Amino acid sequence: MLTMTAINLVLPEIEVHLDGSSIHGQLVLNRRSTLVDLVVKVELVGRGYLRWLDNSNPELDYDKSTACTNQAVYVSKAKNFHIEDGWLDSGIHTFDFHFSFLPSIPSTFTSKMGCISYFVQGTCCSCQIVLANEERCLLLQGTAGDHKRHVKDIHGSVILWISLEKNIFCPSDTIVFMTDIANRTCKYVRKVIFAVRCIVRYSGFSSRGEQRSLEDQGEVTRLESRIDAAPFETMRVTSVLVLPKPMSTALSWKIKS
Repeated sequence: MLTMTAINLVLPEIEVHLDGSSIHGQLVLNRRSTLVDLVVKVELVGRGYLRWLDNSNPELDYDKSTACTNQAVYVSKAKNFHIEDGWLDSGIHTFDFHFSFLPSIPSTFTSKMGCISYFVQGTCCSCQIVLANEERCLLLQGTAGDHKRHVKDIHGSVILWISLEKNIFCPSDTIVFMTDIANRTCKYVRKVIFAVRCIVRYSGFSSRGEQRSLEDQGEVTRLESRIDAAPFETMRVTSVLVLPKPMSTALSWKIKS
């Protein structure tokens, strides 16, 4: 019986991949004996699944839960390697591959309602029998919009302009931003609270094929800044927020103040 000594996927040491980027790697096979009728391939797969119970139906005078589900495939690519004459000698064999992520592809995500996951899988088959395979999960980080400046009005009297140094952030990154505070009141502004919130929008279908949507929010991290903005004056504050390393990545991010 032919046995596979080892199969190994060699991927770059990148903790988080960005949408629109490429991934280069190698599939390494170590054979003890010769293989015939051989198929060697690597696949990049990304898919999502969600399910939640929807209780909102104003036309009913009683509570009735409807299960909303959705499944999607975001990427499915395969690289089949050419094996000359269909056989491979014993020893170590290396196969190079690369894949590209589409722009604006959803991020890796996990919640109580669903998940989006990506992985690379290498497979070696002989005579249509899978001899060995290996699967490696990938973390994909989505991007926010192109808004470098966010303006928020508080009671129509205090105006904040927030400027970010960049648009793309990954888990464990440091967010450095400047805030111009225009205090148009007769009182002092003593404290400003900044928070990074995760906004997730789900879209699924009921058993009747009706499209439903649901929005969920959660706070990722926050910062309280002590300031001393005098009445009718404008001041600038530079602040720093650090994103946690293990982080559920959503489809959009907002900094609220």
